[in-house]
Amino acid sequence: MSVRQQQTWVTRGGLIVLATLLVYLPAILGGFVWDDDGLVAENPLIKMPDGIYRFWCTTEPPDYFPLTSTTWWLEWRLWGANPRGYHAVNVLLHALSAVLLWRALERLRVPCAWWAGLIFALHPVNVESVAWIAERKNTLAMFFYAASLVLYLRDETDSRRCWYWLALGAFVLSLLSKTAVAPLPIVLLGLAWWQRGRIERRDWLRAAPFFGVALALGLVTIWFQYHRAIAGDAVRTDGLASRVATAGWAVWFYLYKALFPLELSVVYSRWQVDASSVVSCLPSALVFVILGVLWFFRRSWGRPGFFALGYFVTMLLPVLGFFNIYFMLYSLVADRWQYFSIIGAITLVVGGGAWLAQRWGESSRRRLGIALAVVTVALGGLTWQRASVWHDSESLWRDTVEKDPTCWMAHNNLGKALAASGDTEEAMRHYSQALRFRPDNANAHNNLANALITLGRTNEALAHYQQALQVNPRYARTHYNLALLYAGEGNLDRAIAEYSKTLELSPRDADAYYNLGLAFGRLGNFAEAVACFKKATRLKPEFVQAHYNWGFALTKMGQDSEAVPHLRRAVALSPNWTAARCQLALALARLGEKTEAMQQLEEARRVQPDSPAVREALRQLQPAGR
Repeated sequence: MSVRQQQTWVTRGGLIVLATLLVYLPAILGGFVWDDDGLVAENPLIKMPDGIYRFWCTTEPPDYFPLTSTTWWLEWRLWGANPRGYHAVNVLLHALSAVLLWRALERLRVPCAWWAGLIFALHPVNVESVAWIAERKNTLAMFFYAASLVLYLRDETDSRRCWYWLALGAFVLSLLSKTAVAPLPIVLLGLAWWQRGRIERRDWLRAAPFFGVALALGLVTIWFQYHRAIAGDAVRTDGLASRVATAGWAVWFYLYKALFPLELSVVYSRWQVDASSVVSCLPSALVFVILGVLWFFRRSWGRPGFFALGYFVTMLLPVLGFFNIYFMLYSLVADRWQYFSIIGAITLVVGGGAWLAQRWGESSRRRLGIALAVVTVALGGLTWQRASVWHDSESLWRDTVEKDPTCWMAHNNLGKALAASGDTEEAMRHYSQALRFRPDNANAHNNLANALITLGRTNEALAHYQQALQVNPRYARTHYNLALLYAGEGNLDRAIAEYSKTLELSPRDADAYYNLGLAFGRLGNFAEAVACFKKATRLKPEFVQAHYNWGFALTKMGQDSEAVPHLRRAVALSPNWTAARCQLALALARLGEKTEAMQQLEEARRVQPDSPAVREALRQLQPAGR
């Protein structure tokens, strides 16, 4: 490779990266959106010192994408709760994936490969995968997926076997980021057919290890989906015939959005497909007919169409509904689910246009260049606009409600975003709308009750909590909120019962253990309280209130020496918490450590000179000091 070629490739790759960074600037400057908080900022596993071990070697996470979770664990130590760092990494991964896809297409001698890579980078359908931190699964998996393709193709032209093993390793890393890339081995056989017109025994042997790791990690993912993410929820109850029919509708939906990316939404209306209707089965039949026609003409004009469309359908297989995915409770399609397949549609259009332009002469090639430039700019503008919608949760759900006023999920989530910003009244209006369109929505009943609690309307709140449990008796969050309500009213026995039910349904809820401990403490049952605080800090090691109350409960039991380490931990986690320092000082004094006790108390007085807790601690320590 000449120096000039290298410079050209660097320049072209740099243009893709710069263009991607530009159009995704609104997303980079955005915040945590939707469930980003739960997966990153509020995820106790992210903050645990042994979090990486838990992601890789336990069933604690809701899904098995340990490499993705590891990146969040590492980034938390770099920029903590600042969302911009996570957004920037997502955008960079997407941009680099576009560069790698361009290189793979060029190795396959696809016309206008660079334009295809650039359009992938700027296509608005991909915004959901890139602007949503939770979809690091997609961007990270795509990076290693594209790298695997490039390395596999490099192996075909280089005698060194290292490229093959690097390709296999990259595929494993991709699967560990998200197993939606599992159809890659089928794509590898398709690449062999595209390049040589046939699939040989050697191609099957080369692809066999890829099939093996895809099957193994695919089964792990299915287990996690059915036992952790879905955990008994009835996502879909339709049979195989209905799923085949729905899959055809989904293929055409994705193709339409790839070609005309307008009115994009985070949630699309959930279809009801009647498999007994001939009309409902037509989309699936049409997919097979078109693929059959293209295969029949594979030795001439049908070859590129079969390859591109076949790739598109193949990479959609994991999300067409043959396997249950939790989000299918709300929608059977999602923009992010065609992230790995859309390059097939893009290549079909761009490569097909280039093929026609070559047949029609030089002037047509110039017009194609102009058309590609115009389309790219238009797509970039749409991506900027869509990335702006993904700037924060409120803008995302307002956009969804505007496009589908009957979307109960959007109303419910908009209500949560408004409640978080303090607009309780408008939040309640959207919760009510959610219940209007979905009366059996336990989550909306629960959220409306929370808003009513904020306004002090506890009787109305209690009614909605009870309605939520009528809909879903196993809704752990409502049991927890009911417990908080009872505890606030002083009904500790009922509060303890609801906290216990919460933990029966959600045994890793650190907050429930903590509040259960407080309830036991208020009843004077300090031994039970200590056990609860211990479990809370095991689940959330930096749970400062749990450490403090653990130490406080031990002092009530006369176990000052055991209490001191926990009070020290609370002070270390929250140095300006005067109450914790005062309790630590009193415990130290009782153990005879009067000098350090006074030092702790002086530090508390420096932080908060007029604190009643400091004055009371001084009063208790002065006699001991004489």
